[in-house]
Amino acid sequence: MLMLDEWLSQRIEKTKEAGLYREFRTMNTAPLPEMLIDGQRQIVFSSNNYLGLANDQRLVDAAETTLHEFGVGSSGSRLTTGHTDWHQKLEEKIACFKQTQAALLFSSGFLANVGVLSSLPEKGDAILSDQLNHASIIDGCRLSKADTVVYNHIDMNDLEKKLKETVSYKRRFIVTDGVFSMDGTIAPLDQIVLIAKKHNAYVIVDDAHATGVLGEKGRGTSEYFGVYPDVVIGTLSKAIGTEGGFVVGSKVLIDFLLNHARTFIFQTAMPPSICAASYSALEIIEESNEKRQLLFSNVKKVRNSLEEMDYIVKGDLTPIIPVIIGDPKDAVIFAKKLQENGIYAPAIRPPTVPNGESRIRLTVTSAHGSKEIDYLLECFHFIGKELNMI
Repeated sequence: MLMLDEWLSQRIEKTKEAGLYREFRTMNTAPLPEMLIDGQRQIVFSSNNYLGLANDQRLVDAAETTLHEFGVGSSGSRLTTGHTDWHQKLEEKIACFKQTQAALLFSSGFLANVGVLSSLPEKGDAILSDQLNHASIIDGCRLSKADTVVYNHIDMNDLEKKLKETVSYKRRFIVTDGVFSMDGTIAPLDQIVLIAKKHNAYVIVDDAHATGVLGEKGRGTSEYFGVYPDVVIGTLSKAIGTEGGFVVGSKVLIDFLLNHARTFIFQTAMPPSICAASYSALEIIEESNEKRQLLFSNVKKVRNSLEEMDYIVKGDLTPIIPVIIGDPKDAVIFAKKLQENGIYAPAIRPPTVPNGESRIRLTVTSAHGSKEIDYLLECFHFIGKELNMI
């Protein structure tokens, strides 16, 4: 038998040969549109900081004040020593923002998804999961005692077909991303809710990439479509600009998760300083839609320009703009050429995306200026021509 390191080295070598090897890049400055990365100045088009709040001075001040009051760490789980009045205030704020009865904080959106899906459905139930759901949803389904049935990406005919095929199960749960993180597509939540009611199923939505972005007030896909799913999961680490996850819904749902979701019960609580910064971010989002207007102005310009260049651009009108390259090695070459020209937008490759769909996943923020947008488009034009991709 091979030594462990020798065996793992062989597996890593296969990963490299397939063009799927990954390495860290070090951010040397705060999360801004232009950053020092490994000591090189780069314009960043890969961040989920959609509203530019991660370095907003108002959030920094809120966190700093609370740091002095509560210290650095929370010191325990919420059910032991980790619960503070800032956790309670933030949960009340999130519930109000999302227009639900109650909310529960998790230490990450990943933990929120896993917590809901591993505790809510039981043995004898079925989870109907969109084909392109996030890894955290997939892992939550794997940990659930329920059976998982995958339906084709945002294909309502296939969803309804699978619901008819699973009628013998005790309960059915439909789970979907609100905005899909790699394709930028928006789940047709209005149709999903109608179909769920027709077939007596529950709806669970992961609104990570829609919270703060979609809807008149930025409340997410529920507001965007004017519907109320049974369970909404979200994160504070995208448009909110901080860290952590949450679940919103009825008081009964939140009480159940508090008592049964293992990723809540046994996880150290978020620091109170992060709660204070998150509270400040939600206040900013509620007070004005200026940042969202700037965001979508930038999104439209980038998407329309890339399509005019004859790039294959997937998705709907969201800050996630996937430019399909195809082969993973070609995607790495394209990303390297962007980097050489001062643009940071890494290649996204399998297993994150399907084979043959390696891409440059651009994300646009409200903080990007017109000069930065124009330069990005200029780079895509001459690199595409150089590599015979357009």
